[in-house]
Amino acid sequence: MSTWTTADIPDQSGRTAVITGANTGLGFETAKALADKGARVVLAVRDTDKGRQAAARIGGDVTVQELDLTSLASIRAASEELHTRFDSLDLLINNAGVMTTPKATTKDGFELQFGTNHLGHFALTGLLLDRLLDVDGARIVTVSSNGHKMGGSIHFDDLQWERRYNRMGAYTQSKLANLLFTYELQRRLAPRGKTAALAAHPGTSTTELARNLPRPVERAFLAAAPVLFAQTADKGALPTLRAATDPGALGGQYYGPSGIAEFKGNPVVVASSDQSYDLDLQRRLWQVSEELTKVVFPVG
Repeated sequence: MSTWTTADIPDQSGRTAVITGANTGLGFETAKALADKGARVVLAVRDTDKGRQAAARIGGDVTVQELDLTSLASIRAASEELHTRFDSLDLLINNAGVMTTPKATTKDGFELQFGTNHLGHFALTGLLLDRLLDVDGARIVTVSSNGHKMGGSIHFDDLQWERRYNRMGAYTQSKLANLLFTYELQRRLAPRGKTAALAAHPGTSTTELARNLPRPVERAFLAAAPVLFAQTADKGALPTLRAATDPGALGGQYYGPSGIAEFKGNPVVVASSDQSYDLDLQRRLWQVSEELTKVVFPVG
């Protein structure tokens, strides 16, 4: 098996990429790699000061867009601004996320992990989709997690975890939702033949996403992970980058590391859980997500 690296990314000159959560970690490395290949990159971030600092470190044609995925109002405002700035988009990378947070809600009352990781990106994608439709080679890549296999299930009877909150359960639900959304979006996009939806996961990466783990666990993870089973953020970004840029990648594919348990390794096509391929589940989640966000996609 040949190794795929950032050297394999084709020239991105003339292409525009919007990346959420791009001021640090996987998003930063994704943005840097695309900018290095000539793409116009928009860092869609909540903290614009940190975003501007990240843009300065990356260099090239990189700008910052304020975006708070915990607020539907902010998502709509960002979409309006991006519509004003760009007639078309080539890449939307739904990268931002939170993990195992204490119980909290978004500004719209959604459970924080489901609201940020899934509903926020669902709404953003729907609002920007007209700028990606019918653009040759356009792709929407949503970053999930192999953790969706750790008991991930969509709790339609208590989507917001109001009755009994479990940090990991809420996280795995949100990451399964990312995949269900991607597969249903690809099914709806396929007849048009130009824009594709794909998913990726980074394996286990040493990023700030682990900051909500209990402090002793976080310290132990950061000390042991690089040696035992994790990879750095630049390596963790490779599945996303391959899904976004490899000419051979196909809509509906899911990329992750090739190593044992998909912790780390070369970015390749991997399989998600059986549940993620359930067509009825995909359609039901889509319908519920449209109802909750009040965002209706221009594809049916």
